[in-house]
Amino acid sequence: MTEPRVAEELKKMEGEYEPLLPVERKLIWYTFTTGVVLLAIFVLISRWFA
Repeated sequence: MTEPRVAEELKKMEGEYEPLLPVERKLIWYTFTTGVVLLAIFVLISRWFA
């Protein structure tokens, strides 16, 4: 059995692109926002205790 070549697999994947669903976009947005807010909170806490 031969190993599939990376270039061949990438060409196959080009035609299989599907846009994100609205729920997926919402999940990405909430996750990103939560990460930024927590980062800001942790920075403020570290400066407060330092």
